[in-house]
Amino acid sequence: MRITTIALALAVGTLLMTLPADTASARTQSGIVRADFGKLEDGTRIDLFTLTNKNGLVARVMTYGGILTEFHTPDRTGKPGDITLGFDNLAAYLKGHPFFGALTGRVANRIAKGKFSLDGKEYTLAVNNGPNHLHGGVKGFDKQVWKPEIRQNPEGPSLALTYRSKDGEEGYPGNLDVTVVYTLTDRNALRIEYTAKTDRATPVNLTHHAYFNLAGKGDVLGHEVLFNATRYTPVDPTSIPTGEIASVVGTPFDFLTPHTIGERIRETGGDPYGYDHNLIVENGGAGLTFAARVYEPTTGRVLEMHTTEPGFQFYTGNYLDGTLTGKGGTVYGVRNGFCLEAQHYPDSINQPKFPSVILRPGETYRQTTEYRAFVR
Repeated sequence: MRITTIALALAVGTLLMTLPADTASARTQSGIVRADFGKLEDGTRIDLFTLTNKNGLVARVMTYGGILTEFHTPDRTGKPGDITLGFDNLAAYLKGHPFFGALTGRVANRIAKGKFSLDGKEYTLAVNNGPNHLHGGVKGFDKQVWKPEIRQNPEGPSLALTYRSKDGEEGYPGNLDVTVVYTLTDRNALRIEYTAKTDRATPVNLTHHAYFNLAGKGDVLGHEVLFNATRYTPVDPTSIPTGEIASVVGTPFDFLTPHTIGERIRETGGDPYGYDHNLIVENGGAGLTFAARVYEPTTGRVLEMHTTEPGFQFYTGNYLDGTLTGKGGTVYGVRNGFCLEAQHYPDSINQPKFPSVILRPGETYRQTTEYRAFVR
């Protein structure tokens, strides 16, 4: 019954998503514009690319960290607004931040105690999140400079970013060649396509770490959430999965019917409390699949995530504490943003019952994730 409810809601949402593009009274010149966004301390230039689709949606991506700095979508009155957290300038990003809008890897999320074994050899990684390894280490993909290439795509403006992660970088084996393509489609979806190849067996689990706020400011507790996930992976006190695959029914992780983020957030436990958990997508990994929908009632904005990944991390900005000042002087307080991070499950490299994250020579890692914007 609940899955039927999701299917019906998905069908309605897909219909609504097509309306702005099909009924738009005015069209915008689609394309990409490059601008200088500053330099690193060593003089490396950082470029900022502005992608604009035919309906006037705008996404900005920089070559440092592959970071999505802005994503402008209209509210129900047609007024555009930026729905991502971040900063106005490169200097602020370089001071450090909680992965705002970044590409994360070589392995996103956590690896227990920063250790794993592969083909009989043990590898030790940086421990940068309590006792665990997080998001690729001290200098993961979020802090690397990616090589840009503007690509022709009939669906909308498209930017490819490439990076070679060298053998031994952050403790990982093998040279890994990664390409990430951002496309802002004329059907109002921000599509992110990932491919990677390696010359030695290595774990790979890539994701995108945008913090969204569909109201543009304030906390996200009033956002309404629907997930296509009947199961999740419970975690220990350090946020490492216990290995159990559990039903969401009767828990605060049950979003099979819509609930606001704030409705049951205190029931999640932890210090600070809040959502920071992996949900398992129904039929996830079998193709591009509806995973999540978030609706903000005051603006009418809706954001859907569709992905080829088997899971996603739902995070509610529990560690934002008001010490970061972002765009336009906005102070980012606790739960001022939410993340939907398409992924394989956390610590999969140490959990043989989880889907494998091992990439071997001759294979190609592939992932497609879309964030679809519309209004209700």
